[in-house]
Amino acid sequence: MIKKIDWYILKQFLVTFIFCMLLFTVIAVAVDSSEKTDDFVKHRLTTYEIITKYYVGFIPYIWGMLFPLFVFIACIFFTSKMATRSEVIAILASGTTYNRWLATYVVGGVFFGLLLWVATRYGIPKANEVRGNFQTLYLDSGDPAKGEFGSSSYYYKRTDSFTYMGLRYFDTSSKTGSSLFLNRLEDDKLVYNLRADNFRWDTAQNNWKLFNVVERRIDSMNETLNSIPEMNINLNISPKDLHRDYYLKDKLTTPELVKFIHLEELRGTEGLNTLKVEWYRRSATPASVLLLTIIGAILAGRKTRGGSGIHLAVGIIIAAVFIILDRFSTVFSTKGNLPPLLAAWIPNIVFFFVAIYLYRKAPK
Repeated sequence: MIKKIDWYILKQFLVTFIFCMLLFTVIAVAVDSSEKTDDFVKHRLTTYEIITKYYVGFIPYIWGMLFPLFVFIACIFFTSKMATRSEVIAILASGTTYNRWLATYVVGGVFFGLLLWVATRYGIPKANEVRGNFQTLYLDSGDPAKGEFGSSSYYYKRTDSFTYMGLRYFDTSSKTGSSLFLNRLEDDKLVYNLRADNFRWDTAQNNWKLFNVVERRIDSMNETLNSIPEMNINLNISPKDLHRDYYLKDKLTTPELVKFIHLEELRGTEGLNTLKVEWYRRSATPASVLLLTIIGAILAGRKTRGGSGIHLAVGIIIAAVFIILDRFSTVFSTKGNLPPLLAAWIPNIVFFFVAIYLYRKAPK
């Protein structure tokens, strides 16, 4: 049963969290706007356009990225104030057990964790779509890896269970490319090969038009060779599938992301660990909110001579270690062989044992 003291703690938690979130948001927007002022001026963007087309997506992105940090700092800040005023001592002296006092923080951590879980699955990706489209159009136009129109080179995909395709070059702006090949296998044997010098997307027929095509049909007895000036073919791949969107993993909702990963696995696409880490992190990060809440309550619930300053300093160090551990695990997964699921959950696994250690050492 939730008592009046529980409501008092949860109210302090929520108010401090909102204060921290707004404070960090103002700082983030101020720093970001100062860095991008030249780009805004160069493209002659009005204040209204900057706010509605960029910052309405940028602010939720910052919230999602720093949400665990907001919760952790808020928890340490208001709990440290309670400990300094001897409120925690009074609560425990009144007959409330340490576990009962800590349970209130668990409720708050679960609430914030669920809020982040829903936001990262559905809300924040929609905001990232706004932010990503703006950055692609205005801020990354000079970067071929991130710009609105880029090119793919040496691209390989599996179009169905038996057919593999590859291309040497594709321009996403003109939807044209060169040096395409297609191989079809049966019983691990090549039975069909197609090569085209050039190709482009046919918007009228909604498929691909190939030019200077050479077809080879192979069976156990003979081989047939045909030269075709041009032909249309359905490859089960559209131009958007050949466009490598730098912000794709951030734009997709979790159901869309899972569907996209499974589709790319069927196509034989390599380098999907970045997408998989993002998928698993959307569940791991809400869990880290609960862990950091418990750690923050245990650390700040003890009255110390240094007061809130010591608690905040320790909290910042722990947050920095958490972020560094998260970044390292991501790099080892995307650039190495670390499983994506483990990479997303390593920080939580480590800090789970940290929480247990601090709980056992905490004076009760």
